[in-house]
Amino acid sequence: MVKTTSPRKPKTSTRLRPDAAKASSGSGGASAKTAAMPRVPKMPKSIQAVIDAAQDKKATGVVVLDLKKAGAFTDYFVICSGANPRQVQAIADSIEGALKGQKQRPSLVEGYARAEWVLLDYFDFVVHVFSKHAREFYALDRLWGSAVRHELPDQD
Repeated sequence: MVKTTSPRKPKTSTRLRPDAAKASSGSGGASAKTAAMPRVPKMPKSIQAVIDAAQDKKATGVVVLDLKKAGAFTDYFVICSGANPRQVQAIADSIEGALKGQKQRPSLVEGYARAEWVLLDYFDFVVHVFSKHAREFYALDRLWGSAVRHELPDQD
C-alpha cells in the first residue's frame, strides 16, 4: 500500500489582516478566497465610518460584534479603547463628527465627562469607547459570546 501525502492547507485566522488583499493566490497554497479577504466583511457604511474615525485617532483593540442573530436590542456593537481620558474623548468626538457628516446623531451619549467608558447610542448600533482599565474590568467583549466577532488590527 502506497501512502500519499497531500499539501497542508494554511490555517485561517478569525483576525482580519490588512495585508490579506495584497497576498497572491499562488503563494504557499493560499486560496483566492483568503487572498481577497476584505478589511471588514459587508459592514454598513455607518459602521465603516465608525471604524475609520476610531482608527484615525489611534484607537486600539477595535472589535465589531454583529448582534443581529444574537437577539440583542441593536444590530452592532463597536468596541475600542483609548490610552488616556483625552484620547477616549478624542475618539468619541471623531466618531460623532464622522457620523454627523452622514446626518446621523447619537440618541444618547453617556460617560463623556469621566472618559472611562463613553457610550454612543445610534439605535441600530452602539459604540463603546473604553479606557484600557475599564475595558478589562467590564469585559463587554466576552458578554456577547453568541455574536459574530470581527477583530481589526491596530493601526501603526
